[in-house]
Amino acid sequence: WLSSLCLCSGVQSESNAPTMMVTAAITSTSTLIKRCFSSSPAGGKIWQVYLSGEIHSDWREVIAAGVQKKNLPVHLTSPNTSHEDSDDCGAIILGMEEKRPNWDKIGASMNNIRTKTLIKDADVVVVRFGEKYRQWNAAFDAGYAAALGKSIVTLHPPKISHMLKEVNASASAVCEDPEQVVDTLAYVIRGELPEIPRDGEEFVPIADRLGAGNPNP
Repeated sequence: WLSSLCLCSGVQSESNAPTMMVTAAITSTSTLIKRCFSSSPAGGKIWQVYLSGEIHSDWREVIAAGVQKKNLPVHLTSPNTSHEDSDDCGAIILGMEEKRPNWDKIGASMNNIRTKTLIKDADVVVVRFGEKYRQWNAAFDAGYAAALGKSIVTLHPPKISHMLKEVNASASAVCEDPEQVVDTLAYVIRGELPEIPRDGEEFVPIADRLGAGNPNP
């Protein structure tokens, strides 16, 4: 699913090329009916999800595989994930520059066409921060998405939560692993919840743990 230029998640087309779409079929299980009033039938809404952030691990592939496994109506997009191509695209197409700042500027401006367009089109923007690299671009994408009023899901290890507290404060969900992102999408789109809670057997429903929020529901 992951090419050097973009992330593709979905079924195969007639030409055997990966497509960018996963179309869901309604399932009539009692769990779905109980948890969610409406689902997404074939031909219904396709959710646009932009995957921003670090390009040195396989987190995008994990999300793509999870989306396909759950057959979610999701169209995944991403920035150019080839570091070399994103650095040199401007120079290759427009010609080389003598100074590094100018070389970077024409490449960044060209990459920005894709980034701005796909974030504007997105229903959900997932922003991944890793431990090893400083993802300045990811932080900028999160701020841009927030300014546009987009729903943001951040994804990062717990140990860097403090450094990202302002970014996380603007997020609708803060995830620790790609599987949580997939589960979040499944819940938002279909009302599906994982069979096993994150806290396992220690999980207690809020009404039992903290009491009913409304004494007269």
